Amino acid sequence: MAKTFLFIGASSAVAQHLAERLKGETIIGVSTKDLTNSNYSNLFHISDYQLENLPVIDETVDALVYFPGTIDLKPFHRLSEKDFLDAFQINALGAVASIQKYLPNLKKSLSPSIVLISTVASECGMPFHASIAMSKGAIESLTRSLAAEFAPSIRVNCVAPSLTQTPIADKLLNTPEKIEAGNKRHPLKRIGEVADIANAIDFLISEKSSWITGQILHVDGGMSTLKV
Repeated sequence: MAKTFLFIGASSAVAQHLAERLKGETIIGVSTKDLTNSNYSNLFHISDYQLENLPVIDETVDALVYFPGTIDLKPFHRLSEKDFLDAFQINALGAVASIQKYLPNLKKSLSPSIVLISTVASECGMPFHASIAMSKGAIESLTRSLAAEFAPSIRVNCVAPSLTQTPIADKLLNTPEKIEAGNKRHPLKRIGEVADIANAIDFLISEKSSWITGQILHVDGGMSTLKV
């Protein structure tokens, strides 16, 4: 039976890769960027991810994936209150707004699920990551809380990547030297690819993960648990 997936942050590289993989399914996209992509059956362009701006949809939603995120790496003393608030709005409150908006659509599904995105920096202390680690840490707590509250009806899980070759990480990977340094930091000796993250999300929204909820899946080349 065909399913309907709702991607918030549909312009992200991972979202577009996953949409390509899910051809034949109904994929609804919501994005703050103009985007032309034939893999989306419907695409809504909005100004931000606040509750009042999210579009109304009538379809049953079998899985909601929240992709938006930030990488704003600064020394702690240079981070303003606005920096923290902006990171929290995009990474955490946007996810809350999206889930609240589309919870009725998810409840129509026979096997609904939600997937959120965190970061390895919420597990490992990393310098200059205070704003993103704090806001993504909230996402991990939200994952566990909602998984408990929505069980057994809706599964809620989270993917926590390490450094991945995406446009949002371009400043960190824009020279061969930076890429090589990133490769060396990971036990598997390479940075992540878009497909690595898309594969994990694909698994979590599929029936193959039907006995998994409340989990943080670390897709990070071993960064969060290994020292080699």
